[in-house]
Amino acid sequence: MLPEDRLSQIVQRFQFVEAKMSAAPPEEIAALGREYAELRPVVAEIAAWRRLRDEIAQAEAMLADPEMKALAEDELPRLRERLPEVEKSLRIALLPKDAADARPAILEIRPGTGGEEAALFARDLLRMYERYAAARGWRFSLISLAETELGGVREATARIEGEGVFARLKFESGVHRVQRVPETEAGGRIHTSAATVAVLPEAEEVEIDIPAGDIRIDTMRSSGAGGQHVNTTDSAVRITHLPTGIVVTSSEKSQHQNRAIAMAVLRARLYDLERRKAAAERAANRKAQVGTGDRSERIRTYNFPQGRLTDHRINLTLYRLDSIMEGDLDEVIDALVAADQAARLAEMEA
Repeated sequence: MLPEDRLSQIVQRFQFVEAKMSAAPPEEIAALGREYAELRPVVAEIAAWRRLRDEIAQAEAMLADPEMKALAEDELPRLRERLPEVEKSLRIALLPKDAADARPAILEIRPGTGGEEAALFARDLLRMYERYAAARGWRFSLISLAETELGGVREATARIEGEGVFARLKFESGVHRVQRVPETEAGGRIHTSAATVAVLPEAEEVEIDIPAGDIRIDTMRSSGAGGQHVNTTDSAVRITHLPTGIVVTSSEKSQHQNRAIAMAVLRARLYDLERRKAAAERAANRKAQVGTGDRSERIRTYNFPQGRLTDHRINLTLYRLDSIMEGDLDEVIDALVAADQAARLAEMEA
C-alpha cells in the first residue's frame, strides 16, 4: 500500500517550493529550481495515481445504480487493469534519488589489455560517447587526449553537460571488452582486448575541500599530434593529490584554464572515491544491483564478427553493434536503468 501521508507531504512541499520561487531572493533561486524540477515528475505521478483511484471508486459506486451498472461493469476491468502499472510508475518516482544524477559527468577512457588494438578500441568508445552526447543534445568537451602513433587513445578525459547526464551514463563504468580482427592484424585472426571507462559526477568546490598542502602542481610542455597541433609553451598542468596519489593533467593552451580544469577533474575523482566507499558499505546489505561501478568489473562485450553487444550484468544481447558504435545507446542504457529500478524496488519492498 502506498503511504498516503508521505504522498501528501510531497505535494505540499512542491506547492510550497512553487509559491516561494516567485518571491525568492536570487541566491535561492537555483536551489529552489532544482528541487522544483525533482518534485514535479513525482507530483505528476501522484496526481495520475489519485485520479485513477477516484475513477475506480466512482465506477464501483455506479454499480449500485441500475441505470449505470452496465457502464460501470464495462469500465471497471479496464480501470483496474491500469492500476498496477500506474502504481509501479509512482513507486519508481518515489525511489530515493541519487544526489549526483543531475550533475555533469567526467568521462575517462583508457586502454586495457590488448596493446595497440586496445588503444584503437578506446578511440572507438570515445567516439561512441561523443555521438551519444550529440544525439541527446548534451555538450561534450574534451579535456585531455593522449594518442598513440596509429591514432588510438592512450588516455582521454571529457566533460559532458546536459539534462540527466550522470543518471544516464553512470552504469557505463567498468571494463568494456572487444572481440574483432584488429586493424593491426594481417592474418585475419580475431583478438580480444579491452578498455576501461570511468564516469564520475562532477563535484562542487564546497563539497570537496582540497587543502593547498595536499597537492603538487607541475607545469610542462604539451605534447600533440605534430605540426600545428604541437603546443610550444609550458602551459600543460599536472596536479598530483599527495594523500591518494591521484594524478590529473590538462593540456589546453591557457595555463590558468588548465589549472581550473585539472582541479575540477581532481574534485570529481575524490568525490567518486567517497561515493564508491559509501556504495561498498551499502552493497553488503543489498540483495541485487546492476553493478558496483568498480572499474575492474567486466560489464560488456562488443563482438564485431557477430555484430553483437552483450551486457553481462543484465544478460542483455543486441545484434545491432554498428548502430550502437555510432552512438545509438538508448536501448542499452534504458535496460540498465530499468534493471536498477527493479532491484531497488525489490529491496525497498522486501
